[in-house]
Amino acid sequence: MRGGAESEGADMAEAENPYKGFMQDFLIADKFGESAIRNTYERAFNEWKNSVSFFASLVCTLNHQIWNHHDAGNEAIARVYDELWKKADAFAYDHFKGKDLKWYSDFLD
Repeated sequence: MRGGAESEGADMAEAENPYKGFMQDFLIADKFGESAIRNTYERAFNEWKNSVSFFASLVCTLNHQIWNHHDAGNEAIARVYDELWKKADAFAYDHFKGKDLKWYSDFLD
């Protein structure tokens, strides 16, 4: 999701912990509102929709962001994250098969 030589260390850390990378991206997007959140989601979705481990981390991040915003009283943004979480989770159950689907389900359980 990030590029350039200056971000090589960040890319390696993100590969080791995709949840942390997604969370950082969405925390930045939060500062710019709903449109930025949706754009961040679309970029992450398109880049990682075929990687069960990264996609599961994306879905986990969306779920955490629902509760972070709900707990902070920001219901409008919590609803955006809820919509995106439902969309991503439904995609995963339609897209992943066999061992990948089991892994996804176990990871998020």
